[in-house]
This record gives sequence, C-alpha cells and structure tokens, in this order.
Amino acid sequence: MRSKPIIILGFFITLVFVSMPAHAKLANPSNIAFNQEGTSSAQENIQFAGAPLVQNFTKSAYEAGNQNWSASCGYNGSMYFANSDGLLSFDGQHWQLSTMPRKIIVRAVAAGKKGGIYSGGFGEFGVWDKNKFGQLAYRSLSDQLSDKDKLHDEIWKIYADDEKVLFQSFSAIYTYQNGKISVLKTKDPFLFLYQVNGRYLIEVISKGLFEFSKGKLIKLADKEQYGSSIILSILPFGAKGLLIGTAQKGLFVLENKQVTPWANEANNELQQFQLNNGLKVLGNHYAFGTILNGVYLLNEEGKLVQHLNKSNGLQNNTVLSLQSDKFQNIWVGLDNGIDRIEINSPIYYYDDRAGILGTVYTSKIYKGNIYIGTNQGLYYSSWPATHNRFNFRLMEGSQGQVWDLFQVGDELLCGHNNGTFRINGSKLEWLSTVTGGYSLRPMQDRDDRLIQGTYTGLAIFNKVQKGWQFDKKIGNFNEPVQYLEQLAGNRLWVSGYKGLFWLQLNAQQDSVRQQKKYTEKEGLPNSPYINVFDLAGRTVFATDSGFYLHDEIADRFHAYTQLNERLGTFANANKVVETGDGKYWFIRKGHIALVNFGEGGKVAIDSTRFKALSNRMLSFYENVNRLTPNLSLISLDDGFALYRKTTIQNQVKLADPYIRRFEDIADSTARLIAFNTAEELILEAKQNNIRITYALPYFSNNDVQFQYLLAGNSKNWSAWSTLTQKEFTNLDPGKYIFKVRASINGHVTPVNELTFEIAAPWYRSVLAWVIYTILALTALYGLRRYYLYKLKRHRDDVHQKTLHEQEERLQKEMFENEQRLFKLKNSQLEKELASKNRELANSAMNIVYKNELLNNVHDELLQLKDNEGRKLSGDQLKRISKIIDDARSDERDWNLFEESFNEAHENFFKKLKNNHPELVPNDLKLCAYLRMNMSSKEIASLLNITTRGVEIRRYRLRKKLNLEHDQNLTEFLIEL
Repeated sequence: MRSKPIIILGFFITLVFVSMPAHAKLANPSNIAFNQEGTSSAQENIQFAGAPLVQNFTKSAYEAGNQNWSASCGYNGSMYFANSDGLLSFDGQHWQLSTMPRKIIVRAVAAGKKGGIYSGGFGEFGVWDKNKFGQLAYRSLSDQLSDKDKLHDEIWKIYADDEKVLFQSFSAIYTYQNGKISVLKTKDPFLFLYQVNGRYLIEVISKGLFEFSKGKLIKLADKEQYGSSIILSILPFGAKGLLIGTAQKGLFVLENKQVTPWANEANNELQQFQLNNGLKVLGNHYAFGTILNGVYLLNEEGKLVQHLNKSNGLQNNTVLSLQSDKFQNIWVGLDNGIDRIEINSPIYYYDDRAGILGTVYTSKIYKGNIYIGTNQGLYYSSWPATHNRFNFRLMEGSQGQVWDLFQVGDELLCGHNNGTFRINGSKLEWLSTVTGGYSLRPMQDRDDRLIQGTYTGLAIFNKVQKGWQFDKKIGNFNEPVQYLEQLAGNRLWVSGYKGLFWLQLNAQQDSVRQQKKYTEKEGLPNSPYINVFDLAGRTVFATDSGFYLHDEIADRFHAYTQLNERLGTFANANKVVETGDGKYWFIRKGHIALVNFGEGGKVAIDSTRFKALSNRMLSFYENVNRLTPNLSLISLDDGFALYRKTTIQNQVKLADPYIRRFEDIADSTARLIAFNTAEELILEAKQNNIRITYALPYFSNNDVQFQYLLAGNSKNWSAWSTLTQKEFTNLDPGKYIFKVRASINGHVTPVNELTFEIAAPWYRSVLAWVIYTILALTALYGLRRYYLYKLKRHRDDVHQKTLHEQEERLQKEMFENEQRLFKLKNSQLEKELASKNRELANSAMNIVYKNELLNNVHDELLQLKDNEGRKLSGDQLKRISKIIDDARSDERDWNLFEESFNEAHENFFKKLKNNHPELVPNDLKLCAYLRMNMSSKEIASLLNITTRGVEIRRYRLRKKLNLEHDQNLTEFLIEL
C-alpha cells in the first residue's frame, strides 16, 4: 500500500515543476554523460576573459514549446531536447518535432550509442528509431510492463550505456536490457538518478545517497552529510571523487566515503540562486545551471571563470538542463528557449551595448591593467579580469578621442585627440600638445627617438633621463598622417585622408627636405583611401582596387597582382596588422581575416571563424591589438572581442554529413521515399524528380557550407553553398551516386554517398524488349513478305509499263508517221493548190487577156475604113460586134474558171450561198475575183463592165454581206 503515497508524491512534485513561475521554478537538473570526445588538456590554462558567444534559439525558431527539460547529444552529433510539446531534434540546419502518444510532455531524453533515442514522460517511456524514410518513429517500451509495475508518474531521468538503458521516475527504476525490463521499487520514493563514470547514483528521500548496481541499492552517504538538501547534480571530481551539487546548500565533495563542502567562489550565489543542474566541460571545468541567475562556470580550483545570464546573452535565467555536444559547446535548455554557449570558442566578447566605453580604437595590457582607448576616452581595468569580468573606469583627464596606445620599453604612451600622454597607472602625464596622435613608431636606426603621425604632420619624441619627451614637429610638412612606413636614408611613406606622400627628411630629421604627392598620374587607382603598410618586409599600398607596389626606378605604381589574386575578396583590404608570428590580420570594411603566408607562395585565409565579427567594426578605423603572444583584442563598435590562438575545434574529427530526407517531387505534394545509404535504392521510372536533404551536426555561429555531386548526371562538384537540399528533375533512367561533403573553417569532411537507380519505364523493361524483339522479327518477316510482294508487283508493273511504253512508242511512231504523211499530203495539196491557183490565175488572166483582146479588136473595127476611107457599114459592124460579144459572154470560160476555182477553194461558193442566199451569179463571180485579190480593172475586164461598174457592184456586195463600214471586203472573202 506504500506505492500510493509515492505516486501521490510524484504527482505533487510534477505539479510543482509545471505550475511554479519561471523566476522561482525548481527545474529539472538534467545531467548528461561527461568526458566527451574532443576534450583537450590544452584547455587547462584557458583565459576566459570576456563572455563567450551565446546563440539563442527561440521557440519561434524551433517551433515547439517553451520549456526544455532535458538534452542529449546523439552518436552522430545531433542534439535532442525533451520539450513540453514532444521530442525536439536539431542537426545543425533543421529542427524537427516528434510527438509522443497522447502528446504528453517529454521530461527526459537520452541518445543511445547505437542510434536509438530514448524518451519518457507521464506514464510512458520508449525509444525512437529512424524508419525507412529517415524519420524518427516511436516504439513504446513501457507497454511491456505488467499491471503491478505499470508506470503512473513521470520519467525524469534516462541513461543509456553499452548494455542497458535506465528509466527513472520518483517511484521506480526501470532497466531495459536484452529486450526485457526489470523494475526496482523501494518503500521510500526516489529523487533523481545520475550517471558518473559508469556508476549510477540516486538519492532516496529521507535516507541519503545510494549507488544503483546490479539491481540493488548500496548506500554511500546520509542526507545530513550534504546538508539535508536535495541533490540536483553529481559530477566526477578528481581521480575518484564525486562533486555533489545541492539545491540550497551548495557544493560538496564525496571522496573516500567522506563528504566535505567544496570551497569555491560561486558557492554563495549557487545557494542563493538555487543550483539546478551541472555539467563537466573541457575536461577540467564545471558548469552549473541555476533557477534564478543563469549559468556559472568554475575551474577545478573553485575559481569562478564565467557567469552567463540574461544580461550577457541568455534568453532566460531559469536553466532546466545542460548538455555538451561533440565540439564542447554547452547547450542550455531554458524555461523559455534553448541557448548554445560557445564555451570553447577562440573568440570571447565584452559587450558594451550600454555605451559605457564607446567605440574601441586601440588597446594594450600594461602593468596589471588593460587599457582601452575609445572615442570617449581612455578606460582601464585590472588584468587578468576578476572572475573574468572587467570593471572599466575612465582615466581622469582622458576624455576625448584616443587613437593609439604604444608601449616602448617600460613606458606606455597614448596618442590622443588633444595631444600625446604618458600613462602612469591611473594618471596621465601630458607630453605633447600636437593634436591627433595617430601613430607612434620607433625611428629607424635610432633607439632614442620616436616619430609620430598627427593631424598636422609629423612629430619627434626623444628619450631623456626622465623618459620620453616631446622634441619638435618636423618642418615643411603639415598634412595629416594616419599611417607611415620608414625607408632607408631618412625617407618616409605617409598617408592620411588627404592622400599619399613620399618624404625625404634632412640629416637632422627635423625638416622635410623633399616631398611628393602621388595620384592617378603615377599609376594609382582613384581610391578614397591609400594606406601604407609593411608586409613581410615589403612596403605595400592598400587601395579600393587592391594592393599596389611602387617601382622606384620608374617612380610609378603597379598592381600587386600576385598578392591580390591569392587574397581574393581581401585584396581590397584597407588595413593590415601583423600578429607577431608571421601571420597578418587583413581588414576589409568591417570584415576580418587571419592570413598565413606559407612556403612556396601558399596563402591560407581564415575568415570563416571571424564571420560573427563582420560589420561590427567601425569602417576605416578597424583595429586589432596583440595583447599577449596568444591573445589579440579586436575593436568593435559596441565593445571588443578577444581572440585566442588555441582552439579545440581543430582537434575534433568532423563527422560525415548525413542524408536526412529523400523525396519524390513529381507533383505539388512531396512524397518521402524509403532509403538506406548502405544499400542501392531502385526508384520507379516516374520518380525521376527528386529532392535530397542533407545536414551536418556541427554547431557554430559560422555557416556550414556543402558541396554535392550527382555521379551519372554530372562530372563536376557543385559550388560551395549553405543550402541543405538539392532538387534534380527529369533524370534519365540509370544508376546514380549522390555525394555530399561539408566545409567548416576550411576543413572538409569526408564524403557521404547514396546510390540509387531510376528504373526504366515499363516500355523499356526486359519483357518489353522481348516483346519488342518478337514484334520486330514479326515486322521484319512481314516486311520481307511485303517486300517480295512489292518486288513482284514492281516487276509486273515494270513489265506492264514496258509493254505500255512500247505500245505508246509504236503509237507515237505511227502518229509521227501519220503526221509526216499528213504533212506530206498537205504539202502536196498545198503544191497542188498553188498549182491550181496559178492555173486559176492564168486562166483568169487569159480570160482578161482574151477580153481585152476582143475589146481592142472591137475598138479597131470601129476605126476600120474601106479603101476609100469610109467607115464600115453598121450592119457589118453589128455582125462582127455580135461575134465579139458572143465571145465575151461565152459561159464556157466562166464554167471552166468556176470549176477550177472550186477545186482550189473548196466549198467557197457553197458557203457563200448558204450564208448569203440573196447573192446572184454575178455577185458570186465578183466574190471569186475579189478572193483572188484581183484589181478592179482586171475584174471589169472579166465582167465586161467598166471600172465604175465594178465599184458599184462592190458597194452592193458589201451591203448584201452586211459588212461593217471599217471592214475590208477582200480580207473578209479571203478568210471565208
């Protein structure tokens, strides 16, 4: 019957956790496995000055509940969080929320070393495995419990080792091993279970601390030994000791069965603000989360080296869980959000958002203090910083712009807007009233002289018995000098906002003997600034268009092409600062890179790790100061950053990027495709539009860049990009290998591969090809039969065509023969016609001649006289005239003419009579004579009439033929 009050206690404590306000909540002190891979002994002497970078993940970023009760780092580096809305996972690029049955609050999570993710909440615990789609799928383990062992309260702690997994509630410990669950219950309720160096430790209420081993509890300490306060953290301490963190009594050390308080600088604050959880980090440091005041970081000696809360980076002061990742970042599960602390980052920050310091221009560590020169004055704080916290104070009399801090020997000089000062502890001693001390440099070959660039030219300082003293301004030059480089023979290159000058000093170094200003005429680009620096013993000139060199012989400038090509985007850096170990800082308008010039002209540019500083520096006045051999201060416009050379990140082996999703994107709804990177994946032919999503569990403020190659589709790797997915469309059937790799700070990870094949469509399958072959053979056979048929048909057609052509040729020949015969006949007819026409013409002419002859005879008879000279008598003449007239009117000549005319002009008279029946014989005669184209005189002779009579007959004939006035009568008769 004791189980009932235990369950009630569990419900009560859970209710307290859920209902308490954030500022007073007793949060879940989630301890995780310690001594992570990548820990380095080099971290023992790390200087934690300033505050590390804190990356905030709000609930709107991860899209889940406010509270994050527990955290765990997976075997591949992914992070998992027990969130109020479910299991939250993060692979460095993508957040994913997975809900448990009934959407219960997940209170505990632990990543197994073999890949399973274990989680638990109220009345439920189980394991998440990746399904065939690469997504987390939940499988309940608590449903294996018998009725008497059923879980009726919250699971608060889960630990997974090589052999077993432990789930702990306030009423029982459930051990899952070899597929079976064993249960340990006691009369008194438990508090929290902890895993330390392979040991499992748990507090039993009112009885003390026990070790859970082989299913039994072994007592280690009574509750009174650690102040009768509940234990919220147990961490490894020393060789075999345990560091016990309590809620209200601070920290204790359990060693050799003895419990003693651990003296440390944060003990009072841990008690006041209620320690809630702990984590061992970096091999020798301890991080403790509190309910009311964020995270405290202690070293093994108990010194407070860091304190982070809402004022310097955290989103919330209530820390529900702490966990480290493979890169020794600290993940903080908060009452509202998740934060990542780059505790192992080489860059720490002093954030001056309140504007106490102003914009930082220069810095120096000198005699136990760090001095910061800003636009507001000179500030100082003790060094090393107390608890790594700075307490800057303004040095009296330093108000105004500080340009330069320069240590020479045992003295620290300050170049100021109002002049130059010597610094003595917290006081200033005025050395020079020459305004604007930009930069101080030792004079070449003179240990007792300094040269300074100012607003109004150059100044000289000499070393006397009392120290450095101002000597004089160098004469004959009054231009502002921000940068200067010395050459042999008292020559100088100086530059400022008025341009670049070459100066030649006199032998006494107190006046400029010769000077020249260089512009575009001497080969310089049109640049708003031209700054001069020494780079590995060579004078270079920084411009907007890259670095330039000066050719002394030609007295002209030319681009330093060899350097510019190697520097890439930093070729147009406006400032170069030596680090002291052969490396140089290159600063380009708010962007910074550390450049190492190696052997053989190799140039290594590290700009990725400084990306967080981009655009946080004041343009044209950026500065990096070397504070110690391993520490540099980078000036920011809202404070400063401290950069350490040594970083553990370079010692951690980067994992392969992994493929998280493989999708078919053939339509608007993407469908997941099952895949296994260890096996070849075969897709359907229609699944040739795919999207592959990949990630690398690496957590940094710097972007991870990816590069991919789809072998079978391309031969070249893609350009580096921060995109974490790639789509391929309209892929042809065939085998493909998708390769992906990542790059971080210049380090390239190994390649991960996924092999898949896009199957040929059904119409390109083996069976289809068999069918195609059969069809092809059938088609070939059919084509052959058709060809033979066509060949026979063609032969028949050719034969028929040949016969037809022969027949046509014969017919043509016959026709041609007939034509030739016809032409011959026509020719003969024409000849005959011509002959007849000649005969007809001759006949007509004979008639004409006969008639003319008769007429002449008649006329002669009329003139004839007898012997006596008298004319013949009328009777005699009449008889002769009658004979002549009878001869004239003899129809035989006409009949013969008509017969000949009809033969020559067949059917002429017939046509005339048919067309014009009113024609009389004399008309027909006239028509015949006209058709023969005879003259009127000849016609008159033939007709035995006068020429006038012929005209009259012609006129009458035209009327009978109905000819138009303009129509020629002869042409009409010829055409008839």
